[in-house]
Amino acid sequence: MGDDTLARIRDQVAQRVAQLELTSARLSPFDLHSRLEALRVLAAANGFDALEGLARRTAREALLPGHRIAMRTCLDRIGDALLSESSTDRTTILASLAVRLH
Repeated sequence: MGDDTLARIRDQVAQRVAQLELTSARLSPFDLHSRLEALRVLAAANGFDALEGLARRTAREALLPGHRIAMRTCLDRIGDALLSESSTDRTTILASLAVRLH
């Protein structure tokens, strides 16, 4: 994948995350889940393994009680996941998220 393509995808992710941050307080858990699932699909289709894993986990968190706090914690890790270049980063990011949420 070329640098232009990666930059375009990173821009799309940044726009979606910014939109989520602005509107998440007004969205229902199902709407949050749907938007995060769309982010997961975008990440998976373009080889962003860590971002895909984080989006999957965040989408699940959106459906649980206390999801507003969990959402903030998950969204804080998106930048790390987006810059990730190895599969071990996925595990590290998800482990740190688990520690912060529990």
